[in-house]
Amino acid sequence: MDIMGKKTRLRAMEKKDCEMVCGMFNDPGIESLVVGWAFPLSLYAQEKWFDNHFNDNTDFRFVIETEEDGAVGIATLTDIDWKNRCATHGIKLAKKEYRSKGVGTDSVMAIMRYAFDELQLNRLDSAWLPENVVSRGMYMKCGWIEEGTRRNYIYKNGKYNDLFIGGILASEYYELVQKNHYWD
Repeated sequence: MDIMGKKTRLRAMEKKDCEMVCGMFNDPGIESLVVGWAFPLSLYAQEKWFDNHFNDNTDFRFVIETEEDGAVGIATLTDIDWKNRCATHGIKLAKKEYRSKGVGTDSVMAIMRYAFDELQLNRLDSAWLPENVVSRGMYMKCGWIEEGTRRNYIYKNGKYNDLFIGGILASEYYELVQKNHYWD
């Protein structure tokens, strides 16, 4: 099943997408703004990851596609806790030209609809670095709440950085959609 947004389509990751994903992980401009490890990733290693995780029901990677450009990034639901009905969400767009065009916002809205309507999750979490004002703005636009700061939590770009923690509840998503008529 594909997850449809208004501007995007999120589909299951295929082995052919490993090259794009590898390119994003190896792009210093992208990696300097996102949480996680920054180390060179070979296509072989990415394909091995795919082979080992394609059937995992607690970690999903979806490829973000637009009608005009095809695959433009990934959106994730990871660390799914089926008992407590929560998961972590992340998003990466492959190139700067896809940012500030609503692709990220639409992808987050589509992920939330899928997580809350189809998977019956109650909560999504995410985190971003203070320097990543674009991600922060996107999540705030999508109704997320900045819930706290982990001080000096992430070592990146040669220094310890704070980590902003955000989340959204299913009830907050439904309230947002009712107010902004996103899916109408």
